[in-house]
Amino acid sequence: MLTMKQNSVHQYEIKKSKFITCLYKIDSLDDIEHLLQTVKNTYKDATHYCYAYQLESQQKCYDDKEPAGTAGIPILEVLNKKKLDHILCIVVRYFGGIKLGASGLIRAYSKAVREAIDQSQTIELIEGYLLEIRSDYSEQKQYDYLFRDHIIDKKYQDKVIYHIEISKDKLKQFPHINYQIIEKRWVKKT
Repeated sequence: MLTMKQNSVHQYEIKKSKFITCLYKIDSLDDIEHLLQTVKNTYKDATHYCYAYQLESQQKCYDDKEPAGTAGIPILEVLNKKKLDHILCIVVRYFGGIKLGASGLIRAYSKAVREAIDQSQTIELIEGYLLEIRSDYSEQKQYDYLFRDHIIDKKYQDKVIYHIEISKDKLKQFPHINYQIIEKRWVKKT
């Protein structure tokens, strides 16, 4: 499964209408409402905020007052054809005064999303975990080295507390490490 390596914004223009495609990597449904509001605040005077998301088995699309099926579905279809997951795609439209018609809207939204994805980098996601590891201060250098590509955050209390994202396969390489699984999640393939 693929997702965006980093969030990106791309602009496409046709017949004076401007389509701004915002691609976001998401990890939960909670991310969506916040990102939608951020885009609406950034592009306050836009005509439409159409979107689609794919998050594991959950997906949704929304036309935001465009004719039914002319925006959200084309956006979602491009995400599916590109085999993207854990992704939210919002296309902001500034109406340029010239009507595109239903087929023209479908083509415009599809092209805007395709171009945005083609100009962005994707990464592969594989099954893994978010873990918590507690180590003594004397082991900190060793743990920093072992998990250097996986550390999400590190806290200093009576012990050093690591939160790491790691694939199932990579975790098997550390049978001697004591850890607690916080949650299963899709992680970047390393």
